[in-house]
Amino acid sequence: MIRAVLAVLLAALAMPALAENVILLRPARVFDGVERQAHDGWAVLVRGDRIEAAGPNLAAPAGATVVELPGMTLMPGMIEGHSHLFLHPYNETPWDDQVLHEPLALRTARATVSARNTLMAGFTTVRDLGTEGAGYADVGLKQAIEQGIVPGPRMLVATRALVATGAYGPKGFEPGVAIPQGAEEADGPELVQAVRRQIGGGADVVKFYADYRWRPGEPSRPTFSLDELKAGIEAAHSAGRITAAHASTAEGMRRAALAGIDTIEHGDEGTPEVFKLMAERKIAYCPTLAARDAIARYRGWNGQEPAPAGVIESRKAFQMARTAGVPICMGGDVGVFTHGENAREMVLMNQAGMPAPDVLIAATSGNARFFHIAGKLGVVKPGLLADLVAVDGDPTRDIGAVKHVRMVMKGGVVVRVP
Repeated sequence: MIRAVLAVLLAALAMPALAENVILLRPARVFDGVERQAHDGWAVLVRGDRIEAAGPNLAAPAGATVVELPGMTLMPGMIEGHSHLFLHPYNETPWDDQVLHEPLALRTARATVSARNTLMAGFTTVRDLGTEGAGYADVGLKQAIEQGIVPGPRMLVATRALVATGAYGPKGFEPGVAIPQGAEEADGPELVQAVRRQIGGGADVVKFYADYRWRPGEPSRPTFSLDELKAGIEAAHSAGRITAAHASTAEGMRRAALAGIDTIEHGDEGTPEVFKLMAERKIAYCPTLAARDAIARYRGWNGQEPAPAGVIESRKAFQMARTAGVPICMGGDVGVFTHGENAREMVLMNQAGMPAPDVLIAATSGNARFFHIAGKLGVVKPGLLADLVAVDGDPTRDIGAVKHVRMVMKGGVVVRVP
């Protein structure tokens, strides 16, 4: 019955309309993205691309399409906080080979499929933190989605990302030979120019690698100086762009925090002191637990405890951050693992001790706030864009429910039905 009703709905939305589409969604409950408890008996009225009303006892206006979603929870479209749509799992093709050998056309074609899979998994917005050698192709993919050429989530793109000269990869070639890199190299005053160059090319987010491995096999070490980061971040903020820092070491995290970064990614070696600094400065932390989990599995871990040292380190850092009161971003570093399986990060956050309602808030209104899109997305609220997802069950009680997406609506248009 649900399939038949939604099939009719899709057909209606595909036809030229004389007036705005009006849809009344009636799930078992609504998680609004803000309150920790779902609202039983609520419905949501959508007119055009916006939410018009949400609450109990909503009547269907004349001519509205009513969609019953029995047993389901309706919630805001989820926001992926750390994605790489131009990468695919490293166990299929190593990162170096993707950057060095895969043609840009192939990477772009694969990215369109990854974008669709992400949307169908209920993630209606992504912050994509670097094309990893694919230049500004994310800007073109974003445009193709916006123009309706290919289906996909709303995108906040970081284009090439920024690394200190010599600090990134691929490596392993004759010194002095120019090798394609996974990000743009820049230092000193040139770093500010590179920030502006990427913004001019279409970047919504400016990403800095605050630390990295100078040589294969070495531990990560800080790269940019505090002054370099301050200048780059100031240039980005002056242009109205948000910033993110790849930082795994405590010192890289500290420098990024003192420089005014908006979010810190990974943070595996974070200390109580560094997380306290982040909490004081309200810098969001994106732990990317799923990335290390995936890499450990590629190396043979079967998921049984005790987990490998890297996985345990990531969990401990996440727990330290929560204890310190650091705002938590939800982002899994998708691309290291399969696009469309974004919910893996949410499940791992819950398993590491974060209550399911808090994970859901992080993936909706939290990420919307961190990414400066809170007035548009992330909450079921009148006036906001109608990006909505229906899942089986109640994810505030069982976070695994977010893996069972039945309906996806983006901008008032249903793009997935059961």
